Amino acid sequence: MAELKYEIKEHIGVLSENAKGWTKELNKVSWNDYPAKYDIREWSPDHTRMNKGITLSDEEFEALKRIILGENVDPDGDDVDEDEIL
Repeated sequence: MAELKYEIKEHIGVLSENAKGWTKELNKVSWNDYPAKYDIREWSPDHTRMNKGITLSDEEFEALKRIILGENVDPDGDDVDEDEIL
C-alpha cells in the first residue's frame, strides 16, 4: 500500500478531546500534495496518527455552514427562497 502523505495547512479549531488525548479537529489539510480541503477527524496528540474522517471542498464547507445556520441550500448551488416556493 502506498504511503499516505498529508500536511495540515491551517489548524482551525478543536471540537473535542477524549480521555487519551486524541482531539477531533477542523483543519485545512493537503492530502497527497492535492490542494487543501476542510477536514474533520480525530488526531493523536502529536498528529502522527489519525482516525477516519471527512473532507469537504470549499463549496461543501460553505453549504454545511449555511445548513448549520438554518439557511436553505440548493445542492446545485442556487439559493432557495421559501417565499417563491409557497
